[in-house]
Amino acid sequence: MSMTERPSGVFPAVCPLDCPDTCGLLLHKEEGKIVKVTGNPDHPATKGAICNKVRHMAEKVHHPDRLLYPMKRSGPKGSGRFVRISWKEALAEIAEKFRRLSAEHGSDSILPYSFYGNMGALNAEGMDRRFFGKLGASKLAYTICNSAGNTGWKYTMGFGGGSSPEDTLNAKLFIVWGGNIVSTSMHQAVLMEQARKNGAKIVVIDVHKNLTGRRADWFIPLYPGTDTALALGMMNVLFERGLTDDEFLRAYTVGHEELREHAKAYTPERVSRITGVPVDDIIRLAMMYGETSPSHIHIGNGLQHHDNGGMAVRTVSCLPALTGQWTRGGGAFKSNGSYASLNDDALTRPDLRPNPGVRTINMNKLADALLTTEPKVRGLFVFGSNPAVVAPESDRVREGLEREDLFTVVHELFLTDTAKYADIVLPATSSFENTDLYTSYWHHYVQLQEPVIEPVGESKSNFELFGLLAQAMGFEDEAFREPAATVVRAALDNPDNPYLKGVTLERLQAERFVELDMSPKADYLQRLTTPSGKIELYSQQLQALGLPPLPTYMPLEEGFDGENREHKHTAYPLMFVSPPNHNFLNSTFANVEKHQSMEKEPTLQIHPHDAEARGIEDGQLVEAYNARGVYALKAVVTDLMLPGTVVSQGLWWNTNPGENGTNKRRLANALTSSRIADMGGGATFFSTTVEVRHAQKAETPKPKSFSL
Repeated sequence: MSMTERPSGVFPAVCPLDCPDTCGLLLHKEEGKIVKVTGNPDHPATKGAICNKVRHMAEKVHHPDRLLYPMKRSGPKGSGRFVRISWKEALAEIAEKFRRLSAEHGSDSILPYSFYGNMGALNAEGMDRRFFGKLGASKLAYTICNSAGNTGWKYTMGFGGGSSPEDTLNAKLFIVWGGNIVSTSMHQAVLMEQARKNGAKIVVIDVHKNLTGRRADWFIPLYPGTDTALALGMMNVLFERGLTDDEFLRAYTVGHEELREHAKAYTPERVSRITGVPVDDIIRLAMMYGETSPSHIHIGNGLQHHDNGGMAVRTVSCLPALTGQWTRGGGAFKSNGSYASLNDDALTRPDLRPNPGVRTINMNKLADALLTTEPKVRGLFVFGSNPAVVAPESDRVREGLEREDLFTVVHELFLTDTAKYADIVLPATSSFENTDLYTSYWHHYVQLQEPVIEPVGESKSNFELFGLLAQAMGFEDEAFREPAATVVRAALDNPDNPYLKGVTLERLQAERFVELDMSPKADYLQRLTTPSGKIELYSQQLQALGLPPLPTYMPLEEGFDGENREHKHTAYPLMFVSPPNHNFLNSTFANVEKHQSMEKEPTLQIHPHDAEARGIEDGQLVEAYNARGVYALKAVVTDLMLPGTVVSQGLWWNTNPGENGTNKRRLANALTSSRIADMGGGATFFSTTVEVRHAQKAETPKPKSFSL
């Protein structure tokens, strides 16, 4: 009897959220309904501990606002007015529209837009890639999250994996650089605390004293976008004071002599002017790092969401090489996803695409794609994402979604801000209603999810939906009829990845989670995939791209110039940073009452110096604004960051209530730019400048399309 057929009991599951931890779960079911979610104590990495987001997952799965059947728009776009239709009608209309758009405007006039609302391989990047490939639709560059940082790491280290979680327990110095891991990687935070009990010191470097910063032995605040300069200042001290491991540098790196000379320009005095970190603290940090082994650096997502984000991660990832940490039990972590890399070609089947040279649209540029890109995007299919909230320049994104000549389909669990603009809305299953394969970009276990409950209402998984759409389009390839088990087997069959050895569907069905074969990691430094096969402190690849081959601080395009603290945009003198809050995951859970009650409401943290200059008091309703838009929220006067920086945590749906009509101005990404980072096509969310004023009662006019 399958798990779905058993009405009550406790069943194994996997957390589907876009989070490094990929927790093992236990679902408690009564009469066919999940009533409680707990951690699986048998999971070797997550050991039964889970966060509040997942603990209350049953409230999301069985939420009264779940979409239950397909719907067709019956009112203006954005009104949220729909009428029920059948799946047969929905599939037929989508297929007819896609055929017509392809015939009249070319198949590249259709754009899929998705991300990792569900991290399962089959439903996040399986049948959809096959379908849109066969259709010949435009490709999407999945760059909104970690592409700049992962690319920066690649130019230094090559292989996309670093320290294993268990390695960090031995650290005597643990540096969290630009990441709030208490909220975003709780199990690594647990390991960090265990290392501290064993004598480790915890240093947190960030623009904001978040929950992780408050737990540090030493919190170091710096100005946004200046992380590269701080890392180079540390290198200056390490070289000058003879704290580098020259034997390691000669054996395992290229460019160390060039970097030694280059770092002379980044004196502690100069770096202090750029970063806001006192000279003595720069020296103390470098000395602590140079004299402590093993040391571990956890590189978070924060520092990469800048104009210079790729270079920032590249530069920080050079530090372990300077002190030889990779052979001393230390190192660094950005993402461990490559250890579990699947057979992507077997999963996504790029051979089905008739036009491999078709255009690629950067997902950060959705506003431009909908408003100015030629040839026009005339069909948009959104799933696993809520771009009306999460994409930059959200006012312009919504302007594009309002186009009457844009045919939009949204596959979702809820009527999100994005779904309200759709022509067709399709109900999606939750992950607990699907079969899927999960890997982690932190720990080393592969996991299998099998359905625990029946699909709610008429909802369908991405995997099933795109198979049905392929049939409706008349695609006859066997690839669209393969069962989930066949696709899982094909994805796990990756001869290029020795770490996957021994991980099979049969073992996953029996054991639920299977450890990777980590024995090849013993030769980690011989498995680097840079052109030289070594850690590249000097990168000829970057030089060929017109970027500095050595780590180099480059000021933000929008913000302070770094050297003399003069502002490039005097009308908007404050740096605006919008990191995740503790109880949402991007926009996920922002519509769940339990999570709303825990977060209460959007707030803008502003330094007392900046508040006093603007006559702003704690608790007042204010607006952060720039030429792109306006964000209305409550002021919290605090010194958790340096003067000149304001912080708002969390992405709130526009449907949340607010005072004086502010529910229509509740989008943090109304302020953020769609500029592209220096590497990987990454997002620049945190390279944003604003001014802050008392809230205006009247609705602020929508800004015109523009570019800073």
